[in-house]
Amino acid sequence: MNEDAGSRTVALVTGANKGIGRAVAEELAGRGMTVLIGARDRRRGEEAAAALREAGGDVHALVLDVTDPATVQEAAKRVEESHGRLDVLVNNAGITGSGQVAPMDAVDQIPSSVDLEMVRAVFATNVFGVIAVTNAMLPLLRRSPAARIVNVSSHAGSLTLTSDPDGPFSALLPSAAYTPSKAALNALTVQYANELRKDGVLVNAVAPGFVDTDSNAHTGHLTPAQAAAVVVRLATLGEDGPTAGFFSEEGPLPW
Repeated sequence: MNEDAGSRTVALVTGANKGIGRAVAEELAGRGMTVLIGARDRRRGEEAAAALREAGGDVHALVLDVTDPATVQEAAKRVEESHGRLDVLVNNAGITGSGQVAPMDAVDQIPSSVDLEMVRAVFATNVFGVIAVTNAMLPLLRRSPAARIVNVSSHAGSLTLTSDPDGPFSALLPSAAYTPSKAALNALTVQYANELRKDGVLVNAVAPGFVDTDSNAHTGHLTPAQAAAVVVRLATLGEDGPTAGFFSEEGPLPW
């Protein structure tokens, strides 16, 4: 797109100061959108936004901690004051609960011995945070002629894939925190899609794959830019695009 500043598509990406979120923000900005980088840390958000502006993007930082209702409401207020609407929401912010390890290899997530506080913390970000941000931004999204919501999930959120004893996940440790949180996010995606279908808002979940990020100590084999491609595709769907779906770069995934 090459709209002028007043008519640019406005996108918000949560957890976008690094990793997949930053790559998504960069690609959306490269398509001519005004992009808001949601970040818990003001300095890191502003540094990321400044770097993307230097590359030519119309990118701005927005303090947003998805677990803090005050910052969520303040962020929605700022978007309304600055832009009057929101066209794209990418709910990317998420945590593994196990620090810098692949979450499904984490001993501390085994169901029979998991710390319940860890489970609560993971759901607070990966599920409840998505509800908080989506609901705060919905009045602005409803002002868009073609609103899109993309929830960044994981292959681990597929009950079909994770329950297959002969599948690629069978050798990994069971997870009582991260994996169930992504399954819950998938279910939530369908419910939002069902509610918002009549308004023309398309809502989908995406599994970007095993990506080289801080959350897995950079053991992933995909670059953030590669992972961002499917997120951006769902964020820029045409009016005949799918809703209530779960996708990877290869296509639809089983629930």
